[in-house]
Amino acid sequence: MAKGKALVSELIKTKKVLMVSKSYCPYCAKAKSVLKLYKLNPEDYEILEIDGRPDMDEIQNYMQRLTGARSMPRVFIGGKCIGGGDETVAAHKNKTLGAMLEQAGALQQQEDE
Repeated sequence: MAKGKALVSELIKTKKVLMVSKSYCPYCAKAKSVLKLYKLNPEDYEILEIDGRPDMDEIQNYMQRLTGARSMPRVFIGGKCIGGGDETVAAHKNKTLGAMLEQAGALQQQEDE
């Protein structure tokens, strides 16, 4: 398995929330700002910035095969791709994003006072 594909496969398996992103992409910025509204466990949440990586095309081609799109971002929750920036914002607006994050176990537990 190629390195970029192996890396992404491993992150999808081990992270409850993964965003494959490009740092300059406005849709990626939109998805990041929505995800920031939730108290995600830092160890369960990863943003993989692929711009400037030598395996960027390989990762985008893998995203195409895996999710049907090579556009960024690709947001995975609980190992499933929920789509890109617009889909992440829509899930937040229709109140399904929080439930998906909770179901994946990605939210920080509230400390008992």
